Amino acid sequence: MDSLTQIVLGAAVGEAVLGKEVGSRAMLWGAVAGTIPDLDVLLRYTTDEISSTELHRGFSHSIVFAILISPLLAFIAKKIHHKWKEASFKNWCWLFFWATVTHPLLDAHTTWGTQFFWPFEYRLAYQNIFVIDPLYTLPFLTFTLIAMFHKRTNPKRRKFNNWGLIVSSSYMVIALFLKWYTFTVFEKSLENQNIEYTDLDTKPSPLNTILWTSVVETESGYRTGAYSIFDTQEIQFSREFSKNHHLIAPYKEERVIQQLINISRGWYYIEELEDRLVFWDVRFGQFGMDLDNAPFVWSYDIFIEAGKIKEVVKNQPAMTDMGEAISDLWERIKGN
Repeated sequence: MDSLTQIVLGAAVGEAVLGKEVGSRAMLWGAVAGTIPDLDVLLRYTTDEISSTELHRGFSHSIVFAILISPLLAFIAKKIHHKWKEASFKNWCWLFFWATVTHPLLDAHTTWGTQFFWPFEYRLAYQNIFVIDPLYTLPFLTFTLIAMFHKRTNPKRRKFNNWGLIVSSSYMVIALFLKWYTFTVFEKSLENQNIEYTDLDTKPSPLNTILWTSVVETESGYRTGAYSIFDTQEIQFSREFSKNHHLIAPYKEERVIQQLINISRGWYYIEELEDRLVFWDVRFGQFGMDLDNAPFVWSYDIFIEAGKIKEVVKNQPAMTDMGEAISDLWERIKGN
């Protein structure tokens, strides 16, 4: 999730664990701990871009990391707030553990997911919420801010903080239900249209949980679709994007290609251009609602020279015409 959401979650968890004893200090330290796992973005300064992308949400988003970092942060906080006898070293450890471990647990609901059980390769990715969702964050933020402006001894402080945790968690449960419901709708539509497929992946579209998108894997390619819970017509699936995996077959044993396949979890297709190959990661969907022509968000340019890979460049998402894209998204959310 985005940084603001993680700060709010960390602050609320800190308050729930130790707010009664140390007041707003618990929120402050919880907010700090809630952002620490995302410091793995600094890996880009110590390794190449492809490797840093592959390692994103790895060790720092694991329960092992939360267990190891909690005593260190607790030691620092206890030294700074040594006059506050109400909070023991153990209390501070619990605050930092829960504020840190809830970060990857929340991120696990997004498409990228987290390697929560590091060092095992298995990645949790429920894909039931977009990385930025105002309906999750804003009510949560509101309750947390209201709680913050009450004294630590005021029962209303804990009440409002708990309401923030309850409302946000309830929204997540609703999103899981919508994930299941829309998945069955996509399955039924594929069956009705006699579309043969080998796998189906679904996730919410940006900023909401009303409009859901799918990537349908076939034997030879991928098709995409969109479904709003307000739709009244059959889902229209896109043309097929051919896998063209044979284009990288000669280079498949090279480390960088193995990394790209791992990053995409095998959901990719290859496009051949005059001067390069383009590796399209299809898991994160397309930018735009014209499913036959809208580009997928993530891609990598593979430059080849003399039969060998010369360079691989990660392309940043092409977020142009945002106003038009948001307008199209809003219209599609309202149903077809």
